[in-house]
Amino acid sequence: MSQSTSRNVLGTQLQTCSTDPVTGFFRDGCCETGPTDRGRHIVCAVMTDDFLAFSKASGNDLSTPMPQYRFPGLKAGDRWCLCLERWREAHKAGCAPQVILEATHEIALERLTLSTLQPFAVESGGS
Repeated sequence: MSQSTSRNVLGTQLQTCSTDPVTGFFRDGCCETGPTDRGRHIVCAVMTDDFLAFSKASGNDLSTPMPQYRFPGLKAGDRWCLCLERWREAHKAGCAPQVILEATHEIALERLTLSTLQPFAVESGGS
């Protein structure tokens, strides 16, 4: 894995979100983004049963494995680079998952404030 040169919402170097399962739009473990990432997969979130049910009901089933896409299916406790708008929708619905600020891309601050994210922050620990 190469070290990211991007910044996180705290203004420091973007950290890895998860390598087990491997996440990120580019499947490099990092919540990096680029011109082809129309969904902006930039919020490093810790999955919960409530959020996974919300996401499935909203049309994005993240819990069912899809081996053809090398997607293991997520469970509570897994970290995943969520689409910025899905996290915002979950926040409005009262079921936003916790976030790893060190691994959440600074571009998230274009649509969210740091003060909105901070109450959901958990320590980065391991991936």
